[in-house]
Amino acid sequence: MSAPARHTRLGAQERLRALTTDLMDLIIDRGLRAGDALPTEAVLTEELGVGRNTLREAIKVLQALGVVEIRHGFGTFVAGNNLVALADSLTFRGRMSLRHKGHEAHELVEVRQALESGLIGSAIDALDESRLDELTTLVVQMEAHALDGRTFVEIDQEFHRLLFSCLENELLTNLLGVFWQVYRTIHEAIDSLGGNTPGTTLTETAQIHRDILNAVRSKDKPAAARLMHRHFDGIRGQLAEFALEAPAPA
Repeated sequence: MSAPARHTRLGAQERLRALTTDLMDLIIDRGLRAGDALPTEAVLTEELGVGRNTLREAIKVLQALGVVEIRHGFGTFVAGNNLVALADSLTFRGRMSLRHKGHEAHELVEVRQALESGLIGSAIDALDESRLDELTTLVVQMEAHALDGRTFVEIDQEFHRLLFSCLENELLTNLLGVFWQVYRTIHEAIDSLGGNTPGTTLTETAQIHRDILNAVRSKDKPAAARLMHRHFDGIRGQLAEFALEAPAPA
């Protein structure tokens, strides 16, 4: 069944969903890449057999999903690698779940834990001495901050980014950025909701990074994976305690 015929047989929401699928198929079938322009609105309405308003609604859906970007006065273009929509969605779900015992927030931490623990062996194979020296510098900075009682969230984030950037996997780099955004938001949300749960101290956090670095330098993949997994015990513990103490939703 052609796209126009399919659209006329569906309800409003189903038509919109079908149209967004057809638009994504069009992008793929025509081999369009990030930054390439989609056909004009007039061409799309004729090819897909839909009205302008319906097409514009579908385009907005794809924009929200990060599939396309609208440049006013220029047209609609295939979006670049952008996980902003995913980051916003996961951040919202993580924050919302804290109002209901933090189940989804806990799941998000588990996904990041599995991702980094599972890939650290590949990172060890790809790391060179220059990158190891940079990681060492970051750990030294963490230890200095911990000694002074200063937080080092940005340094921690850079350690993880640098550790896995050697894999040259843009999707992984973007996903880690998403999880960091969610991770920080969860911490802030716990504090704003009155969470006084015990977490990992600054000294303990710096030490676990030192231990991870030592395992990476010695190419001890099982130890590195085990230590990376343990690195997330602090936030997992906070979420578990928070689930017991969290105030009931208003």
